[in-house]
Amino acid sequence: MAGGVHGGAETFFEDLALSFAQAGVNQHIVTRPAPERIAKLGGAGLPITTLPFGSAIDLYTPLRLRSIAAQFRPDVVLGWMNRACMALPRGAHVNVGRLGGYYSLKYYRKCDALVCNTRDIRDYVVREGWPAAKAFYIPNFCPAGIEPALSRTSFDTPAGARILLILARLEVVKGIDVAIRALKAVPGAVLWIAGEGALRTSLEALAHDERVEARVKFLGWRNDRAALLRAADAVLVPSRHEPFGNVVVNAWVHGAPVIASASEGPGALIAHGEDGLLTALDDHQGLGAAIDRVLNEKDLAATLIAGGARKVSAEYSESAVRTQYLDVFRALLTQKQAVQGP
Repeated sequence: MAGGVHGGAETFFEDLALSFAQAGVNQHIVTRPAPERIAKLGGAGLPITTLPFGSAIDLYTPLRLRSIAAQFRPDVVLGWMNRACMALPRGAHVNVGRLGGYYSLKYYRKCDALVCNTRDIRDYVVREGWPAAKAFYIPNFCPAGIEPALSRTSFDTPAGARILLILARLEVVKGIDVAIRALKAVPGAVLWIAGEGALRTSLEALAHDERVEARVKFLGWRNDRAALLRAADAVLVPSRHEPFGNVVVNAWVHGAPVIASASEGPGALIAHGEDGLLTALDDHQGLGAAIDRVLNEKDLAATLIAGGARKVSAEYSESAVRTQYLDVFRALLTQKQAVQGP
């Protein structure tokens, strides 16, 4: 994992590693320094090595990875996105690159196969020339956390307020400004924004300009997503660009109705009116109207929650996703061993 300290892709990497551990998979984790990740995975008994995963002139990382692979002798090395895949060691093992976006395939030349977390990303890599037989679609899952819902009075929130939740980095593509503008259409609702990023100051200023600053709570990066999700009356995913949309699945798992913009991932995940509501990109009026419906139409909210639970059970459960990964790994390893011979 050569990603950042926080983020949806990084969180799913941790979730998947813990799920593999529960299934008895022997692993060695290599990651950029990230204290919370190291504590989380190390606390589960997983051996961890930290490496810089620097620029193209970083020769230490690939050399150290080759040394780790020679000692650990893995069957599969799973690289998490661009920079990690550029440094993958070659050997008798299978190199698998995992993509959560529409990345240039130049970063994946050392990979024997690719796992894409949406069907559209898989279609993209095949169009770009990757062999279809070595490109696999496997979605993300969200483990059901054990934390109880946070108190509705948390973060200086009035006891009777309806809680809207965003879990996202504070970046332009996440469309958080759209949600802040939409808040004017839903008086009595409070928006919890769990995440950090460069836009915090400008988003705080926008909340002030829109005269909703008392109803917008910036929580910073949080590690208690299950407790947040269980407290929410609705989960918002107003992204302008979202290849998958982990938060959609998170909301389904934890019984919260979800309202999302029709960006790539949420638009493919959600069946509008059945397990979520979709709005146009950059449409704060449409988002406000959708929020108002979910908060005030109890039957609609119940329908969306039940539909999300059915979809998780059918397609996005932890056991199903983990099994797909392991099945792909076994098939790839068998193919490589057949080619290499005894």
